[in-house]
Amino acid sequence: MTASAATTDMPAVIDAPAIIETTSERLLRFSGDALQSRMRIDDPYALVAPYTRQMMSFLLFDPDPEHVLLIGLGGGSMAKFCYRYLPNARITVVEVDERVIAMRDAFLVPPNDHRFRVVHDDGARYVSQCERPANAVLIDAFDQNGVTPSLATPTFFDFVSRLLAPKGVAIMNLHGKRQRYTDHLQCAKAIFGTRTLLTQVTGADNALLYALAAGGAPPSARHLSLRARHLQATMPLNFRHYLKRIREGKPL
Repeated sequence: MTASAATTDMPAVIDAPAIIETTSERLLRFSGDALQSRMRIDDPYALVAPYTRQMMSFLLFDPDPEHVLLIGLGGGSMAKFCYRYLPNARITVVEVDERVIAMRDAFLVPPNDHRFRVVHDDGARYVSQCERPANAVLIDAFDQNGVTPSLATPTFFDFVSRLLAPKGVAIMNLHGKRQRYTDHLQCAKAIFGTRTLLTQVTGADNALLYALAAGGAPPSARHLSLRARHLQATMPLNFRHYLKRIREGKPL
């Protein structure tokens, strides 16, 4: 969860997060029904939410990334998964709410080390100042009202486009009715043009916005199929299905 506004002060954060535990899961929740993250007690590294699994489809574009940047920590589901299954990647997670960062141990988020770190900062400000190219930028930024409106600026998407490595891809998680995130789609298209795609998440009320880096030819259909088969053999995810959803996606 992160907010974003390129100002000198840290943006306001939302109501206090709380950890709720059931017999099978540990949940991170904000006020009302704003569920931010789910972790299975018996398998803490599993990606429970369908959209988190489908966001790992960034590996179809670059299966051996050097740097993965995540905007929003939450319970750390995607960060943990990348840390376990991408041993050669450097992983940076940016989170605006220090109270969420303080809960990292409860969700077994790895400690900072030479290839993994959680940064307390505003997502847009960090992206505007980051000098290390990213092979993937995964944006999962929500407040209690839905998709963070302050990320819906051409400036934010422009900085993301400059940060991406030639084969890189940015994926933003969107939730709810389309009118709630129309501005995000318009701003992404203004910067990335025809290199944008919107896909639905199977079994969930989520959509994923893909924005591909400039300067690098996208993988051929044959290479994508081969990558999906290889990735599916090495990770507990259905990459062939994710590729199918990408192919069924709608350009903006």
